[in-house]
Amino acid sequence: MGYALAEELAARGAHVILVSGPVSIKPVHENIELRAVHTAQEMLASCLAVFEQTDGAILAAAVADYRPKSPAGHKIKRQTSDLMVHLEPNPDIAATLGQKKQKGQILAGFALETDNELSNAQDKLVRKNFDFIVLNSLKDEGSGFNTDTNKVTLIGKDNKISPFELKTKARVAADIINYFEKLLH
Repeated sequence: MGYALAEELAARGAHVILVSGPVSIKPVHENIELRAVHTAQEMLASCLAVFEQTDGAILAAAVADYRPKSPAGHKIKRQTSDLMVHLEPNPDIAATLGQKKQKGQILAGFALETDNELSNAQDKLVRKNFDFIVLNSLKDEGSGFNTDTNKVTLIGKDNKISPFELKTKARVAADIINYFEKLLH
């Protein structure tokens, strides 16, 4: 969804800074400036470097919540005993940007939920200081990952809930950007 959102914004004349981890697709529109990152720490740093100068941000995909505490610099050979991997939290990019959000900026996020979908998304909306959140459900066939379609529900700070039908990701992106623009103006 992130690339579809970037393309929709760029097509409407916005200069878009797309911070992205490794993916198999590339942005097409000339108004999209790609900032490629590989770790959550790099993503946070890249977002913080530009966030103050933006009208807002849409956080369409989250990095992993945890990372290995002590990454091996070499191949770990098979052992006969169990292997323990200790994890530590990655930075919470959404919460960090939510704390730094300035008056007039719009901050939106996504919630991919599998249970208590609506209440979990509403909780995340408040905790991250989002202006709206896009709820995805893995229960909806044809939505989520590895498909060119999606079905979302937009939830505003006013708790207004706007469900949408299954559509192409490009059409979903247009719906999300329409909502974003209403809040911006």
